[in-house]
Amino acid sequence: MNRTGARVRRWVSVFGMPTHIPSSASRVRRAAAVPSSVVLVAALASGCSDVADRVLGRTPTPTTEPVGVPQGQEALARFYEQQLDWVNCGPGDCAELEVPLDYAEPDGETIEVSLLRVPARDSRGRIGSLVVNPGGPGGSGVDYAAAADFIVGSEVRQRYDIVGFDPRGVARSAPVDCASDEEMDLQLGFIEAPDGLTDAELAAEFAQGCETNAGAIAGHVSTVHAAKDMDILRSALGEEKLTFLGKSYGTYLGAVFAEQFPDRVGRFVLDGALPPDLTSEDITVGQAAGFERASRAWAADCIDSGECAFGDDVDSVMAGLAEFLDGVEESSIPVQGDARVSELGEGGAFYGVIAAMYDQGMWSFLTEALADAVVRNDGTALQGLANSYAERSPSGTYSGNLLEANSAINCLDRRLDGPPTDLRQRAAEAAPVWGPIFTEEEGDLCEEWPFDLVGGGPRTIAAEGSAPIVVVGTTRDPATPYEWSEQLAEQLASGVLVSLDGDGHTAYMRSNGCIDDAIDAFYLEGTVPEDGLTC
Repeated sequence: MNRTGARVRRWVSVFGMPTHIPSSASRVRRAAAVPSSVVLVAALASGCSDVADRVLGRTPTPTTEPVGVPQGQEALARFYEQQLDWVNCGPGDCAELEVPLDYAEPDGETIEVSLLRVPARDSRGRIGSLVVNPGGPGGSGVDYAAAADFIVGSEVRQRYDIVGFDPRGVARSAPVDCASDEEMDLQLGFIEAPDGLTDAELAAEFAQGCETNAGAIAGHVSTVHAAKDMDILRSALGEEKLTFLGKSYGTYLGAVFAEQFPDRVGRFVLDGALPPDLTSEDITVGQAAGFERASRAWAADCIDSGECAFGDDVDSVMAGLAEFLDGVEESSIPVQGDARVSELGEGGAFYGVIAAMYDQGMWSFLTEALADAVVRNDGTALQGLANSYAERSPSGTYSGNLLEANSAINCLDRRLDGPPTDLRQRAAEAAPVWGPIFTEEEGDLCEEWPFDLVGGGPRTIAAEGSAPIVVVGTTRDPATPYEWSEQLAEQLASGVLVSLDGDGHTAYMRSNGCIDDAIDAFYLEGTVPEDGLTC
């Protein structure tokens, strides 16, 4: 069986997804097999081009006055006191935020963090700025903010500037570059590895590529760094306190911000939680269990469709799915129209199935794609789903550095905590189908990582003294299991838990009025939802 490399099993990206999109965008989304928020939002957004807009001579929008330097941060005064030079750039206004590469050396090298502001429609009734992060790690906040109409409620959109930023190392903000496009195909298992190349060697090649190609930035992209950047952004936006929407990994970013700056927490919503006290083992086991639960829900839907390729009861479908994933390399399933992938590989099958689990609206497409592969011997649709997950086109070109940044950030935040044999046993017990798949590789990328652990490692974050923080969990969320939201809400001193009994990844703006109304009221009026509210 072809080994899929360093990241395919250890880390599964966690994103929040805008799913309320107009019919025209829905048709594009289905035709392109796009379940991932990052790819979907990129399709909706025209992006930022600061240089192009200056050349075109567009009129800059007014700058905002920075709040000032917090007590104890005098060494960072020039960053906290900077004024943002906003320039019109299509979906909104773009700017660059200057931050230190290394906060231990504030007078040293600096980098620029790319921003997008989509101004409030009601300027007179404007409340302030709402900073958003879609997750990942590695998701573009610029692209996410460009979809402002779909990621927040209509009244919130009226009264807030929606502000997204590409975290350091991501997309437009000093992006981490670890591998060529063809090397990424190899790492993800889209193409077959050369004979004799082991998982550990693949992991070492990728880690070495990050050190060689990315340079110093690869050692300074931890979540702690990004949270510090967010506080400088808060000041530059003229906000005494930060109002924030974090989805998936964005909940971890929000929690780390609250840990460092509890007195600067404004109206915080953390949707689809990634608790900071999870070890890398906990994440692997938890995600395997989450995808197992979601897969069983999909299996029931697959049976109801009458087109299920694996059987007529849930257990049979799960067994058939496991057999398919295990034997896909030997099945020689052709893929049409792809520059480098001629047959469906283990990585293509794995990521193709995983991608559709993020959104129950994609289940019917997954059912069709699996029927294509199993019954009609055509892996094109399943590879298309995998491509959408990885931000990859059929030409073999990756549009961003999502998965490279994902690895770089994760490996600075956490490392593997125990023997792989223990991990495999835990995962298999929690998830009979997905557990063995998530723990299949012999090599772990983070063991090979050439940079020091700087993200603080697993720890409990209480954020004592912060304003109420609303944590939202979905009961059958595949990527961030519901138990994680319970865990984060419990450990935060001011945590308030809101639950959605439903499917898919994250809850806010995903077709549930009860959830949307509660979060909108919190942002608009400051009304804290009842702790334990279930929708």
